[in-house]
Amino acid sequence: MQVPVGFLGKLWSFVSFLPFFILLLVLGSVKGVLIGPVAVAIIFFGNSAVIIGLWPPHFIWTYYCVLKTERITLVLKILIGILLPLPLLLLPLLAIVGSLLGGIGYGVFVPFMATFEAVGHGVTDKLTHCFMDGTVSTISGACTVVRDVTDFCFHSYFSFMDDLIEKMGDDETPLDIKLLYLPRSILVAFIAVPVDVLVISGVALWKSPCMLLKGWQRLCEDLVGREGPFLEIVCVPFAGMAIILWPLAVLGGVIASFFSSFFFGFRAGLIAYQEASFQMGLAYMISAVAFFDEYTNDLLYLREGSCLPRPKYRKADVQKCETGQNKEEYNVMAESAERLQLGHHKYRRALQRSKTFMQTIQRLRPVQIWDWFFRSCELNGRILLSEGMITAEDVEEYITKGKGKKLSIKLPAWCILQCLIRSAKSDSHGLLISDNVEMTNFNWPKDKVLDWMLGPLLVIKEQMKKLEITEDEEMCLRKHIMTNKNEKPSDWDDSGFPSDDNIKRGQLQAIIRRLQGIVTNMSRVPSFRRRFINLVKALYLEAIEAGAIDGSRDVQCKVKADVASEKIGDKDAADAAGSSDDTLGHIDIV
Repeated sequence: MQVPVGFLGKLWSFVSFLPFFILLLVLGSVKGVLIGPVAVAIIFFGNSAVIIGLWPPHFIWTYYCVLKTERITLVLKILIGILLPLPLLLLPLLAIVGSLLGGIGYGVFVPFMATFEAVGHGVTDKLTHCFMDGTVSTISGACTVVRDVTDFCFHSYFSFMDDLIEKMGDDETPLDIKLLYLPRSILVAFIAVPVDVLVISGVALWKSPCMLLKGWQRLCEDLVGREGPFLEIVCVPFAGMAIILWPLAVLGGVIASFFSSFFFGFRAGLIAYQEASFQMGLAYMISAVAFFDEYTNDLLYLREGSCLPRPKYRKADVQKCETGQNKEEYNVMAESAERLQLGHHKYRRALQRSKTFMQTIQRLRPVQIWDWFFRSCELNGRILLSEGMITAEDVEEYITKGKGKKLSIKLPAWCILQCLIRSAKSDSHGLLISDNVEMTNFNWPKDKVLDWMLGPLLVIKEQMKKLEITEDEEMCLRKHIMTNKNEKPSDWDDSGFPSDDNIKRGQLQAIIRRLQGIVTNMSRVPSFRRRFINLVKALYLEAIEAGAIDGSRDVQCKVKADVASEKIGDKDAADAAGSSDDTLGHIDIV
């Protein structure tokens, strides 16, 4: 579909698509009304039952881990033991409310959005997809949500607690708290919370009409000119839906500002504790309002900075300003920072209005990163099964017990290590995850969880460059990462590793341990366990059919039954993420 040129062409495009948009709006609303209650019931009753049912063991185990851990001192244990019942007692209530709101949001809006996505670019048989998309897949997705929540409550929570009660290293010190600072901090928090809540909420309400009008103006311009977020889709129904729902976005922004103001107030108490100063805590209380005002001004393209005062809330900054020699240097740095911020602001506005830039940089989606990761584990799992490094007993243990460090930790760590080695050898600026896709700071997803996991990998990749891994060493690493402990250089003695450099050995072992730690954190993400166990089941059946392993007949029957029951859900997931395969292309991970 070509973008219309000229005022008359744009006007005719808008008028001709208006009835089409209204029909899609009605159809999506009907699907939301019919499918929504079923999805809401599944998510509400499923999640509530799991969280409330596991609340007693969670309560007991949390107290046990807090009392047993060596990572916090006795004083802090007593304080946590006194304060911990409140959040634990509120957990069932929050679970019920969150399950209800999450179920309504998912059950109503997913069918609604799927109706509009069915007329997007590249969709064949749009009429059938308009009626069918968002029906069965929504119900299946609701069941998946309950399963992920169950995995998190059964496995991820206890994994976090296991880390808490592990023995500390020689270079670690337990957390401590100074009781003399607590009264000051609590007093500051009691003062700052109501002040920040009232003032920040007032600023948000004051600027909400501007946000509403500016948003409508920008969306209408994009609707007529086919720019901004509608450049690629070139579909008026999406624009119309965004314009209609924009007041809800403004309301959500005001509500988010209200809740975030509580955190600003509590952080003022934290600042008072860290700086051991009542005045510093109050200074942050005032500065927080200026920070929020400046952020909203930048978001709405209003005046630069804020007219509200911003006192210094760190003693080190105050001392620099009071020192005559540092004061001039501070003013120069502040002026430079202000010019840099002004230039960055103008540059960002120019980028947001630039079509060519938005077309050039295509940011990867989280589902694409996950797809690459699990396809890499699948291919490497086949190779390791054929070579005997993964045995039938390892796979059956993971399938029946849900545990197995060799599969859930070591196999993913080896896949990531291969990616790092390949990226280091190719002198890539980021991570080379396929033949034609390089993941860098510019295109990786704007996702806090992925950013927390992927950020350290770039640092490790630079370390791999300096180590200059040879092909023989790379082949040995695959064996050592799957079979050895990798705790000290002597673990690799008489193991056939080509290099005799103990420093290099120690560095490689440290990298392997760090990758295993990253994978351990990844395994706590709710969707990880579901996708990985499905992958292991598929590998198990393929290895038996190929004659690579001899599996237990009981486990085979169980796996076949599970795979048969999950075919519908897998088909829906593949349809939902089918475009990611085209984007990533062929994955070369060997």
